[in-house]
Amino acid sequence: MERIIFYTLALVMIVFAIASVTSRKMLRSVIYLLFTLCGIAGVYFLIDYNFLAAIQLTVYAGGIIVLIIFSVLLVHHIEMELEIAKTSKQLLTAVACLLGLGVFLTTIYSHEFNVVENSLTTTTAEIGAKLLSYEAGGFILPFEVISVLLLAAMVGAIIIAKGAKLTDKNDKAL
Repeated sequence: MERIIFYTLALVMIVFAIASVTSRKMLRSVIYLLFTLCGIAGVYFLIDYNFLAAIQLTVYAGGIIVLIIFSVLLVHHIEMELEIAKTSKQLLTAVACLLGLGVFLTTIYSHEFNVVENSLTTTTAEIGAKLLSYEAGGFILPFEVISVLLLAAMVGAIIIAKGAKLTDKNDKAL
């Protein structure tokens, strides 16, 4: 039963990923990406990584997709059609994808993968303690650097969004 669910989720993810990349409508492409991300969360639920699946749904399928939709709405190009790439670029992309697929399949089939039984479980409290730990192996520095980076990205987005209005007021004052 798990195999059927996995192959169904894999098929859904592949179909919607291809649809996301090939769709010329921006909003449809974002919605297809949403279905792909929900499929990934389904795989996480299937292998019993419930915390990671919940994070996938809230952060990526929830937050990032909403952010992309709002950014599309803010630039007033909700029905914007993307241009079609030149044939030479399409062929180059197809060759690069086939080359990458070949390397991927060669790597997968040339290595022996053994199932490892892991009796050690990690709780969310341990994950949180490790994220905020100052000790060796702790992740407080990357955690804080990412928070400063996100703050800078938000300030930059506000400045870019307000940029045209500020220059109009400055032109009238002169």
